[in-house]
Amino acid sequence: MPNRLYVVRTALIVALGGFLMGFDASVISGVVGFIETEFALTKLQLGWAVSSLTLASTFAMMVSGPLADRYGRRPMLFLAAALYAISAITSAIAPTFDALVIARMVGGLGVGASLIIAPMYIAEISPSAMRGQMVSFNQLNIVIGISVAFFSNFLILKLAGAPGGGPLGMTGNEWRWMLGVEALPAVLYFVGLFFVPRSPRWLIQHGRKAEALPIMAMAVGGVAATQEADEIEHSLQNESATAKTPLRELFSPALRLVLVIGAVVGILQQITGINAVFFYAPTIFEQSGIGTDAAFAQAILVGLINLVFTVVAILYIDKLGRRPLLIAGLVGITLSMGVLAFGFGQATYTLPATATVEGADLSPLVGQTFDSDVAFKAALAATLGAEAAGESEAALIAQAISMNPLLVLLGVLGFVASFAVSLGPVMWVLFSELFPMRVRGLAISFVGLINSAVSFLVQLVFPWELDVLGSATTFLVFGLFAAAGLLFVWRMVPETKGKTLEELEAQLVHA
Repeated sequence: MPNRLYVVRTALIVALGGFLMGFDASVISGVVGFIETEFALTKLQLGWAVSSLTLASTFAMMVSGPLADRYGRRPMLFLAAALYAISAITSAIAPTFDALVIARMVGGLGVGASLIIAPMYIAEISPSAMRGQMVSFNQLNIVIGISVAFFSNFLILKLAGAPGGGPLGMTGNEWRWMLGVEALPAVLYFVGLFFVPRSPRWLIQHGRKAEALPIMAMAVGGVAATQEADEIEHSLQNESATAKTPLRELFSPALRLVLVIGAVVGILQQITGINAVFFYAPTIFEQSGIGTDAAFAQAILVGLINLVFTVVAILYIDKLGRRPLLIAGLVGITLSMGVLAFGFGQATYTLPATATVEGADLSPLVGQTFDSDVAFKAALAATLGAEAAGESEAALIAQAISMNPLLVLLGVLGFVASFAVSLGPVMWVLFSELFPMRVRGLAISFVGLINSAVSFLVQLVFPWELDVLGSATTFLVFGLFAAAGLLFVWRMVPETKGKTLEELEAQLVHA
C-alpha cells in the first residue's frame, strides 16, 4: 500500500525551496521605495534591482537541470538552500547598490535551481494519482512565501515606526531587515533536506535499482514499486537504443509538440504580469492614491488571496484536470486586467491648494486637471525636478487623484486569484509531466529559462512602463496577452491528469 504520509512529508520538505523562492522574490516589493531614495535610482535602475535576481535564476535554470541529471536532485537542492542563506545575509549588510544587486543575484541562483529541481523531484517520487497535488505543494509553498514576505514587510514597517525608533535599530534600516530575515527559513531548509531520499527514478537511471526499490515501495507500495521500476528500466533501455545527444534531441520533431506547449505556457505565465504585481504590489496600490501604509496593508491581501486560491487549485487539479483550470484562470486574468485598465483610465489628477512639498513651489500645478498619470508625473518632474518628484510622487498622487481605488483592489485581487488557480501551479505540473525521462532535466531547464527570461524583462521594464505608458495602458497590454494565451490553451494544451509519466510520453512524443 502507498504511504501517503511519507509522500506528503517528503514533498513538503522539498517544496520548502518554493517558500524561499516566493519570499525571496516578493520581499523586494517592500524594499524598492527605500532603496530608490537611499541610492538615488532611476526607474530602470530600480527595475534592475528587482529583476537582477531573476536574471541570475535564468542562468541557474540553464545549468541546474543537467547538473541534477548528472549529480542528483538532492545535492542540487542542498546547494540552493546554502545560496538562499548567503544571499539573505549579504543583502542585509550591502553597503552599496552594486553590492545589493550582487547579493540578490546569489539568491537568484538558488531560486533558479529550486524552481527547476523541486517539482522535478516531487513528480519522480509521487504516485500518479497524487502527482498533481504533490507537485502543486511547491507552488503552494511559493505563495506562502509570498504571503509571509508581504506580512513581514508590513510588520517591520510598523515596528520601525514604533515609539523609540523600533527594536534592534530597525528605523532607517527597514529594507535591510526585510531582506535579512530570510536567512532563518534557508537554514531550516538545509537541515530538512537531510530527511529526504534521493529520487528513485534518478537512481534507476544511474543503474542503482536496488537503492531505488525501497524508496519507491514507501511511496507506492511493494508490488507497484517493482512494476514501476521495471517500466522505467524498459523505457530507459528503449531510449538508449535510439540515443542522440540530449540537446539535439530536445529540438527533434518527436518533441516539437511538448516543447512548444512548454515554451508558450512558460511565456504566458509571466507575460500576463504576475511578477509585476507581486514584486511591485505596494507601488501599484500607491498609484491609486491610498498612501504607503495602506498600500503595504493591501499587499498582505494579495498574499492571502494568492494562498487561498492556490489551495483551491491543489484540491481540484487532480479532479478537474489541468486544462479546465488553465482556461478558467485565463478568462479571469483577462477580465481582471480589463478592470485595472478601466479603473486607471478613468482617473484624473488635480492638486488642491493645500498640497505641499518641503522646499518646493507647487503653485504652477494647483488647480490643473490631468487626464492621465503620465501627464501628471511629467508635470511634477518639470516643476520639482526628477529626483524630488520621485521622492514625493506617492504623497502627491494621493492628494491629487480622483478615482475609485476599490476597482484597483478588486482588479489586482481578481487577477491574483485567477493566476493562483491556474497558471501558477498548473505550469509546473505540466513541466514535470510533458517531457520524457531522458531529456526531462534539460527540457525543464530550457522552458524554465524561457519563463525566467520573460519574467526578467517584465520586472525590468515595469517601473518604466508605469512612468512612460501609464498604468491603464500597461495593464491593458497584460490583458491582451492573457486573451491570446487563452486561445492557445483552448486549441493546443492536452489534459494530463491521471496518467503515468510513461503513458504521457507514449501519447505526446512520437518518433
